[in-house]
This record gives sequence, C-alpha cells and structure tokens, in this order.
Amino acid sequence: MPAKYERVADAIREQIRSGQLKPGDKLPSLSQLQEQYEVSYGSIRGAMLVLKAERLIEGRPGEGVYVRERPTG
Repeated sequence: MPAKYERVADAIREQIRSGQLKPGDKLPSLSQLQEQYEVSYGSIRGAMLVLKAERLIEGRPGEGVYVRERPTG
C-alpha cells in the first residue's frame, strides 16, 4: 500500500493530467487538503514536495500553491 503522501500526490497529479486542475489554478489550502484526503499535515507537505520536485506545482509566498504553467516547445 502506498504511503499516504504518495496517494495524495497521485490524486493531485491525476487531477492535473485530466485537466480538472489547469495551469494557473490555485490548490486548496493545506488544511482543506488534510480534510479532503483525511491525512496529517505531514502527509500533505510530503505530497507538495513531490509535486514541486516534479515541477507540477509552485508555491507563491503569501498567496498559496498553484498548478504550474506547462512549458511550451
């Protein structure tokens, strides 16, 4: 069974791939994601770190976390 943070990362990754979350869209807050996926703050942070490393999302200080624009070309 995958770790909780991996399940969350997979779910968000799939939402990005399917177009449910589009480039420029803001992700729910960490506490909203905790509630949605019923996991700890640490699991959400882990998922965010994975998705940032994959360059799928970006944090904007004081604003939140957004789906990155897809690179062109």
